[in-house]
Amino acid sequence: MNERQKSILDLLGRDRKIKVNELAERLDVSAVTIRQDLSFLEGEGLLKRVHGAAVLAQTDDLENRLGVNFELKQRIAARVAEQVQDGETILVESGSVNVLLARELAKKRVTLLTTNVYIARQFRKGDRMNTILLGGSYQPDSESLVGSMTRACIDQVNIHKAFIGIDGFAIDTGFSSRDMFRAEISAYIVEKSREVYVVSDASKFGRTEMSRICGAGDIACLVTDQSLPALYRAHFETLGVELILA
Repeated sequence: MNERQKSILDLLGRDRKIKVNELAERLDVSAVTIRQDLSFLEGEGLLKRVHGAAVLAQTDDLENRLGVNFELKQRIAARVAEQVQDGETILVESGSVNVLLARELAKKRVTLLTTNVYIARQFRKGDRMNTILLGGSYQPDSESLVGSMTRACIDQVNIHKAFIGIDGFAIDTGFSSRDMFRAEISAYIVEKSREVYVVSDASKFGRTEMSRICGAGDIACLVTDQSLPALYRAHFETLGVELILA
């Protein structure tokens, strides 16, 4: 993937849908070049072409999702890592920002629990942390572990802080996920953890996905980016939820 194609994904991450001619103008290339880029990115499963425009694909593949707004996600992950202290037991759920968070946390002396195989694979010999992969039913696309066995594993541990990803948030419906099985596990994590952090870029706000995770007031802290609209900032502040903007 070249730099121009990464820029296309970044623009789609912010605007959700962009016309071919607008992309050509913003990136100062021909519409033919943009169409070639869109064909490549569609073949990689990263976007969909619709009536002279492009929209981001709703993929669960973490490797692909990492490439969208990478620098922004890295900035969020670094801010989240500041909230973790040596000696804590933390749980990191699925999500592209959480992959980058896990890499940051490798520098700390903590016990990290995760329900995601891809995240567990980020660690290498020599890392300071102790990593525990919780069991469950394996989802190949997202590499997440879900189901009754995962809940049973969560029951056996005391979690200081949990970091969960989301697919959507709306004031009337709360945090939501496209996947009902992962939503169930995220909701259970919220119930069982002392402090819950939602970690997400601001593009997820204003969306409502199929399965509810929890309400805004059920979490301790939201870590997102500076583009979060004032409406949502005020909502979380009213509920007493800490807001960290990277």
